Amino acid sequence: MEYPSKLIEEAVNQVSKLPGIGKKTALRLVLSLIKDKEEKTFALTDALNKLREGIRFCSCCHNISDAEICTICASHRRDKSILCVVEDANDVMAIENTSQFNGVYHVLGGVISPVNGIGPSELKIESLVSRLNHAQTEIKELILALSPTLEGDTTAFYIHKRIKDLSVKVSVIARGVPVGGDLEYADEITLGRSITGRTLFN
Repeated sequence: MEYPSKLIEEAVNQVSKLPGIGKKTALRLVLSLIKDKEEKTFALTDALNKLREGIRFCSCCHNISDAEICTICASHRRDKSILCVVEDANDVMAIENTSQFNGVYHVLGGVISPVNGIGPSELKIESLVSRLNHAQTEIKELILALSPTLEGDTTAFYIHKRIKDLSVKVSVIARGVPVGGDLEYADEITLGRSITGRTLFN
């Protein structure tokens, strides 16, 4: 792709490094920034600079935070006896958007994936175990809300193995046919789990 300016080319190259953005989309965004008023561009760069300089991770759950302790961990309204283990901050936001969970979280920062060189030591598993050991009397249930993939299942199995001697109930999120889905289009594993994990009709 030919660019009329080296500055545009450099900006496009940087923007296209973001996930899900190709060169054409990056060019469209860069040209949009050029057409906009200068203050809009400066407001964006200022916000990004503040993000990089000020963003933190909660020292308790490792979720993205503006302070040492995130708002969820600091809230007195949350049920501290239920701990939900998730892969990353995106999962926290997804679960929070359902308004169906009032417990607290623990963000692992990924899942075990030998292919990608990610082992247990690269994740926040040790801090999870430590958290459970120090709060055994408070945490009654651990929900493993990890992706239903081989990596997610491997991570869940590893965590369960590490905490099997602790007196805490371990559960996993339900897996099955999505609402509005047709059985004929469901894969065998999903359909099989739907049958074995069936619940009472009410």
